[in-house]
Amino acid sequence: MSASADGRDRPRLGTGLGVRLGLRGLGLLFLAIGVVGAFLPMLPATPFLLLALGCFGRSSPQLEARLLAHPRFGPSLLAWRTHRAMSRRAKIGACLGKAVGFACFVFFAHPPVWLALAVLGLMTAAAVWIVRRPEPEAQGTTGGEREIGE
Repeated sequence: MSASADGRDRPRLGTGLGVRLGLRGLGLLFLAIGVVGAFLPMLPATPFLLLALGCFGRSSPQLEARLLAHPRFGPSLLAWRTHRAMSRRAKIGACLGKAVGFACFVFFAHPPVWLALAVLGLMTAAAVWIVRRPEPEAQGTTGGEREIGE
């Protein structure tokens, strides 16, 4: 039990062995899907890696630390965790993926106009949300300086 801000004791989620093992298993599953997504263009890696990170955060500090220390995925996961930030490259990739996905949907599924517009609206809303995320601050710079290429 842990004390909350108002002083009352509340049960802590994830302290039991069964819950920790279940979360670790889910984390490993999400990690596997994320690794596959790193190589398949239409399967996003980052959302699954974020889910894995959340599961590992409640079940295995060692696996969480290894994921955060990964040279390719660690910096973006840490930027998301600390500032809810996405790199410009990730934003562009996500928006391009949405555009390609929508084009494939229309071309192959031949949906009714109302459904195509509804999907377009949802994808546009998601793209706007993604574009509005802050970008991580450049490492090793001061003030408003940015890395070259960003």
